[in-house]
Amino acid sequence: MTQLILHHYGFSPYSEKVRLAFGHKNLDWQSVQTPVQAPKPDLTPLTGGYRRAPVLQIGADVYCDTLLILREIERRHPEPTLYPGNQRGLVYALSTWWDRATFFPAAKIATSIMGDQIPADFIEERKTVMRQDFSKPASLKDLPLNLQRMHAHMTWLADMLKDGRSYILGEQLSAADLTAYHMLWFIGKNGGPEAEAMLPLHPLRGWMDRVAALGYGRRQEMSAENALAAARDATPEMPRIRADTDPSGLKPGQSVVLRTDDYAREPVHGALVAANAEEVVIRHENERVGVVHIHFPRAGYDVLASEAAS
Repeated sequence: MTQLILHHYGFSPYSEKVRLAFGHKNLDWQSVQTPVQAPKPDLTPLTGGYRRAPVLQIGADVYCDTLLILREIERRHPEPTLYPGNQRGLVYALSTWWDRATFFPAAKIATSIMGDQIPADFIEERKTVMRQDFSKPASLKDLPLNLQRMHAHMTWLADMLKDGRSYILGEQLSAADLTAYHMLWFIGKNGGPEAEAMLPLHPLRGWMDRVAALGYGRRQEMSAENALAAARDATPEMPRIRADTDPSGLKPGQSVVLRTDDYAREPVHGALVAANAEEVVIRHENERVGVVHIHFPRAGYDVLASEAAS
């Protein structure tokens, strides 16, 4: 089973990153719409409780976090590459910097304009999960600081491109371009021209246009039930990483609890399949999908033995 199934929603910035990767590689993929907020009854059976979008499903293997999702897409479809010039580590570092530094400032710049259009239950959920208030009054109060933060990081980005290169690493696009683009796309998509006018976008426009022109590849809609059936009818692949190389000494078969290290820290419970310094694979089973292997990047996630996490 090699069908690429993306669980996402339209204005998710991280999903935009993956959709553009499909466009870059001209891939066929299946689109499953997932709710913007909890509950997500047709996603969590696949993820063991992990709730963020997007999630990439390939049969009974489920890939979480765009850092790992893009890596897996590259492994299966290596051309054209997302990691040119043997600079994979640099791409990971740049992507992690941008995502962690700009997500909340960018989101709150957008909600300073359109926060009054967001349903109250969504705002309350995000307060609990993200410890951030995305209401318009709160976003306006924080606007000066968030503008300072975005201007600082956008100035660094513009400096990387100021020699006239087409993309961050040179003349070839990389996953770092998709990462830097997606939060700027999110601001424009949700805050419109008013939000864009607050930011130093002019030196980035040509680069943004080149990234946007990638498109989304060839998309077909799929129901959540069919995606669950695809997992149920498949068998997880054998992991490609050694089973016994967890840097903290966790062993295959051990019951573990995984959480993100920042926000939305709902636990994922399962049995460790394999782990190393880059990836963690957990076995999870429930009646709707049977057995799945859930894959996470090591960076950004905490994994503990179940008894230590209780």
